Amino acid sequence: MTNSAAPERLPNYDSGIRFDLDETQREILDQADRFARNELYPLAPRMDEEEWWPVEAFPKMGEAGYFGITVPEEYGGVGMDLFTSGLLLQAFGRWNHALALSWVAHENLCLNNIFRNANEAQRKKYLPDLCSGKKTGALGLTEPGAGSDALGSMRTTARREGDEYVLNGSKIYITNGPVADILLIYAKTDKEKGAHGISAFIVEKDFPGFKVAQKLIKMGYRGSQTAELVFEECRVPAENRVGEENRGVQIVMSGLDLERAMISPLCLGVAERALELSIEYAQTRQQFGKPIGKFQMVQSMLAEMYVDVETLRTFTYRGLAAAEELEIGSGPRGDIHMLTAASVMYAGQAVNRVLDHAMQIHGGSGYIWESEVNRLYRSIKLLEIGAGTTEVRKMIIAGELLKDMK
Repeated sequence: MTNSAAPERLPNYDSGIRFDLDETQREILDQADRFARNELYPLAPRMDEEEWWPVEAFPKMGEAGYFGITVPEEYGGVGMDLFTSGLLLQAFGRWNHALALSWVAHENLCLNNIFRNANEAQRKKYLPDLCSGKKTGALGLTEPGAGSDALGSMRTTARREGDEYVLNGSKIYITNGPVADILLIYAKTDKEKGAHGISAFIVEKDFPGFKVAQKLIKMGYRGSQTAELVFEECRVPAENRVGEENRGVQIVMSGLDLERAMISPLCLGVAERALELSIEYAQTRQQFGKPIGKFQMVQSMLAEMYVDVETLRTFTYRGLAAAEELEIGSGPRGDIHMLTAASVMYAGQAVNRVLDHAMQIHGGSGYIWESEVNRLYRSIKLLEIGAGTTEVRKMIIAGELLKDMK
């Protein structure tokens, strides 16, 4: 991870001591913030306007050491921890949340999942290029008609034929789908076993029978590429199965806990940026001969935004720290299952409140499509839907709280 010369930034409302980050963690966050402002922020307007993908971004991030954070150096990674990944995502989310979403899909859903669950040969083959940013990764779980019941409703199948598996089916809403070189795909190898008959496979984009059916155009996170993927007699070498046959549900569930933990810092970064923009606007926008920040109604909204951001920060860091203890190959374990669901549930709701106030403070200027606060506002709904809806998160939390009920 490299330093970059930082331009003058907006007033920093978070200049005090962060009691929950040590000096090294603060430096990592600040360093990533400088990189994101210099390298990623200038890409954001065009990504939003055109649903454009900057092909140079991932190699540049890889060169700077921002991939493979949890992966040992022997595979091309950095050899740090999940908490560090969360800090990077927080910083990237401040300045280009669309690219941050693609980063976490690559880094956490694909790259880290492969490292945690793959065998040695698979790690050596796929991790170096993913860590360098030369190859882009994605994960394929959700299917048309499935949604929250991703496992029970899974229709994509994989049948064994000699030294290959043959995949048939489709996946939808796949982040990085149109640009991915390497995909971690879930398919049913035993339909009779339902969710317990699922296996995981590493699929390369050039495997025969795989194609991107359509690129999806979105309301928010525009530029972060999303697609429907189709598998028509797609032939995958048997050596590309990750883990044991019919044991993919363990990979899915432990991955979902990590995914939920890693969505929260993205929400935090977006919320921090919205508050920063709102403070600047309140200080400079004049009405009735004085800055609107002089009005108590505006002050009230800023105060509520600050409380949401700081509470979100604490909950996010707690969730990341707890998820760090998920051992490789483990499935969900009560408390962490509940905590990560609670963390992302609060994060999605808090960033919604923060952006609602931010839009109100910005008034008409915030309602204009091209404005940055509008771009942030259009992002918030996904964070109440992705990785399990708010309602599913509540079900997980309540299920753990009431698990001893007879």
